[in-house]
This record gives sequence, structure tokens and C-alpha cells, in this order.
Amino acid sequence: MYSIMVVEDDKKITELIKKALERYGYKTYGVEDFANIKGEFIKNNPSLVLMDINLPFYDGFYWCRDIRTVSNAPIIFISARDSDMDQVMAIENGGDDYITKPFSYDLLLAKIKGVIRRAYGSYAESSEVYEVAGLFLHMNQNVVEFLGKKIELSKREFQLLNTLLKNVNKIVSRETLLEVLWNDTDFVDDNILSVNMTRLRKRLEEVEISDAIETKRGQGYRLVDNWNQQ
Repeated sequence: MYSIMVVEDDKKITELIKKALERYGYKTYGVEDFANIKGEFIKNNPSLVLMDINLPFYDGFYWCRDIRTVSNAPIIFISARDSDMDQVMAIENGGDDYITKPFSYDLLLAKIKGVIRRAYGSYAESSEVYEVAGLFLHMNQNVVEFLGKKIELSKREFQLLNTLLKNVNKIVSRETLLEVLWNDTDFVDDNILSVNMTRLRKRLEEVEISDAIETKRGQGYRLVDNWNQQ
């Protein structure tokens, strides 16, 4: 899981950014000691930094240079200052990208993913995370995570859970799930679907999730997001 340090002295903006990022599986930190941002960086060792320019004590350009003495972690500037010179200074002082306020969270997430991909290579591709109600799927790793516990699923178990989770609280037909399991080399019948669904239920119990997959006779299956109430 990638961690992101938010260097923003407006607490409301900090909390909004953190909340948006945590929905997509990122771990976040908000800076509290603006006189020692480098020290907080060293303490938290984040994967990426979101850096405002107008800060107490010293500006974001100063702290970017200071962090660069100990780390090459990506730094994205977020600022209401939209002049070309500010963007040039951000790059020249060691920044990796620049976003002007106000911004959309879709743009912010796209920028973060792009910078992480460039910084950490193919590993970044394999760490895409899909989250619903605190249940995380680590895409391309076949890993499910809940309450900090991770388990690796088989390819078929993961395909089923991925499909159910992306249709959470909706009935997914057996035909749709059979198509998900189908490939060019294997023949998949209804019995194989039932066997893999049983296995998936047992695997979810390993992360303390039970009775979340309902069988709808004659229709298919439904994943109910009841794990936060268990």
C-alpha cells in the first residue's frame, strides 16, 4: 500500500484530501509540525508527498529542496498559484508535478497514479487497489485485504470476488459469473462455479468475513456489504 504525506496548513482541505485518497486504498498522513516538515517526512517515510507552496515558516519550494537531501520520493505541488513561473520553480526545486487549486479529485488521483507509476515502475501497476466499505482488492496480485489482514486468492476466486464486489448488493447471474471464469483453455460448467463459490466463502472467513455471499436460487449470487457490521 502506498502512503501519502499531505503538506497543507488548511486542516479542512487536508482532511478532504485524506478522505478521498483513503477511499482508494492509500495510507495518508497530515503534517502537524510545519517547522519540521523534513523531520515528519523522515518519521513517516511516505511513498509520495502532496506539497502546498504557501506554508508557515518556509514555503513549499524550501521544503521540497530539503526533502530532496534525503529522498527521491515523488513530490506533487498543489497550489492556488497558477503562474508559469511557479510551476517552473516547482520543477526546478525538485517537484515531479503541479496541480492548481481548485482541482478535481479525479485529476488528483490520475496525477498520483501517473507519478507513482513513473517512480516505482511495474510494481506500481500491480498495486492498483479497489475498495468497498473497507474491503480492499489488490488488483493483479489476487490479494484481498480486510482490517489489515491480507490473503492471496486463486485466480478464479479472485475473478469471482472482483465481479461480485463491483456489483455489490446486486444479484449477479450465474451466466455472467460463468463468463467471467471462461477462458480459451478451460471448460467451465455450473458445478465448477458452485465449487469455486464455496471456496471463496471459506477464504473470506479467513479475513473474518462470513455470510456475505448470498445464493439467489434460480438467479445467481449477491455480495452484501455487511462485513462492517459483523
